[in-house]
Amino acid sequence: MVFNYPNGKKYIPAAKIEAAPKIKKQKNAAYSNRGMTLEEDLNDSNSFYLDRNIAVIHKKPTPVQIVNVDYPRRSAAVIKEAYFKQASTTDYNGVYKGKYIDFEAKETKFSTSFPLKNFHEHQIVHMKAVLEQGGICFVILRFSTEEEIYLLEASYLLSFWERMISGGRKSITKEEVIECGHKIPLGFHPRIDYIKVIDYLYKLS
Repeated sequence: MVFNYPNGKKYIPAAKIEAAPKIKKQKNAAYSNRGMTLEEDLNDSNSFYLDRNIAVIHKKPTPVQIVNVDYPRRSAAVIKEAYFKQASTTDYNGVYKGKYIDFEAKETKFSTSFPLKNFHEHQIVHMKAVLEQGGICFVILRFSTEEEIYLLEASYLLSFWERMISGGRKSITKEEVIECGHKIPLGFHPRIDYIKVIDYLYKLS
């Protein structure tokens, strides 16, 4: 089966990536592992919350558009080609103590700033709509090099986005993240305990 990204490039399975030259493999694997670690850590944290009846928060599935299907048998269908659609909103959503939770998770290898190009306009529009409806909305930012993770409320992100639209800088400085955000210490179980920050910010504990 062939998967294509919206720009037409073919999706390369992990097995084929491993067959690349050794030097290239090490570089790509290091960056890929950092990206997967953030997602895996959040998924494990959400499983921890769910198992203990603390919160119900899940990662939204990636939309896929199927363009070619083969039917070798009446009872079976084989997807031969599909495209990853661009996500329409954010990565995670759910409910905690009667409050709607919605957030995006992003990371960067830069150590002094977080590029706003990591976000898409439709995500900003979605987060603004969530805030207008009284939902709890934020982003989890990870600085990969330092292994530092911060929770930044969506209201601050929207301000930084508006600054960029008005001709200002195209990133959030690390100092701004530290000042406006809340650092989440890495733990064991859960790995990323962002619920503690929500309790503090919204007095839900």
